[in-house]
Amino acid sequence: MKVELAEAYKKTELGQEAESLLMPCVQCGQCTFTCPTFRLTNDEWDGPRGRIYLIKQFLEGKEPGLDLLPPAYTLKTLEGRTLEQNLQLHLDRCLTCRSCETSCPQDVHYGRLLDIGRELVEKEVPRPFKERLMRRMLRSVVAHRRGFSTLLRLGQTFRRILPGELRSMVPEQRKAGFWPRQERPRKMLIWQGCVQPALAPDINAAAARVLDRFGIELIPTAEGCCGALSQHMAETEEARDFMRKNIDAIWPHIEQGAEAIVLTASGCGMQFREYGELLKDDPLYREKARRISMLTRDIAEVVGEEWDSKASTGSSDKPEKPVRRIAFQSSCSLQHGEKLNGVTEKLLKQAGFKLVPVSYPFMCCGAAGTYSILQRAFSKSLRAMKLKSLLASRPETIATANIGCLTHLSAVSPIPVRHWIELVDEKLENKQ
Repeated sequence: MKVELAEAYKKTELGQEAESLLMPCVQCGQCTFTCPTFRLTNDEWDGPRGRIYLIKQFLEGKEPGLDLLPPAYTLKTLEGRTLEQNLQLHLDRCLTCRSCETSCPQDVHYGRLLDIGRELVEKEVPRPFKERLMRRMLRSVVAHRRGFSTLLRLGQTFRRILPGELRSMVPEQRKAGFWPRQERPRKMLIWQGCVQPALAPDINAAAARVLDRFGIELIPTAEGCCGALSQHMAETEEARDFMRKNIDAIWPHIEQGAEAIVLTASGCGMQFREYGELLKDDPLYREKARRISMLTRDIAEVVGEEWDSKASTGSSDKPEKPVRRIAFQSSCSLQHGEKLNGVTEKLLKQAGFKLVPVSYPFMCCGAAGTYSILQRAFSKSLRAMKLKSLLASRPETIATANIGCLTHLSAVSPIPVRHWIELVDEKLENKQ
């Protein structure tokens, strides 16, 4: 794609980076039908191709024309808004699921282009006071574990008397199991995160119990936000501050020989893998950030490499319980961001679960961090579509790999929604 940057962006780093990201795109539309929001609205501006076109026109300082697409496609009007207003609207509606990246034949890095577009347009289009207040409140509460945990416990205490709609937004309290205390020669770090310890405290403990069977000790690191929440809300410097703080907390453990940084929330894992790129212009942190990204591992990768049927399942003669039917919801960050599609599914099968077929597995559930709060109508529609496909084969449990998906689906699911590592941990415990 030919790009002619406006004077305002010609000599800026973001403008030049955006130009290099736009150039490989040939506007073929291969990404369009794997985009959840396009499938929901049937509006090209709510698909990757339309959003990329709007970013291009914004960087060139031109109003969008209606000659973008082949005649066979439906193109809704821009409803009289300015280019900048339209760009902000349609970038806000994007889930950042990166399904388009998986289906793109040109390897366009849409996720990074999206971040740049959001950052630049945020400076051009002031948001209404209510929007600014809501976004600041979310960043002030969700990204900080103590404040979030306090409000969550308060909501859970009074959950029974809350109105139905509000009650569904407050998840029931989940209990944590034991954390192995035996020292092991091999040590890895596990990132605690911001909301997961309060929402589902047994996920990381289950990961520690599973890896303990392989002779690996998981060491909890300081909790906090990985930076993704601020990054996706165009608060770039705030995101970078989170990343620097996290590097400072993790670095002493790396110097002491920790093998890897393990994450059980694939959304955080995707962000950690990009630390090196996002801090590449920071002379004090770029080398450390690059090292952090290299050491980042999803729990599925670690378990997959360490799996040994004799060591993990034992040789007990206990009779097997009936095989449980599992529908696996592969989170977008796992399959499109971390490119680990199929890894967890293989582990669940190895553990003895029956995986039922799920149609349209590339589709997002609508959680997407704060998207479920800021874009509630879209989010609820996507969740309904996802649950329909997950429940079609009558599973007993839904398994997932990300805390956001787990919480979002649990709010309305008629069957339990669990993190897959909890299920594997229980299965291995029963076999010993």
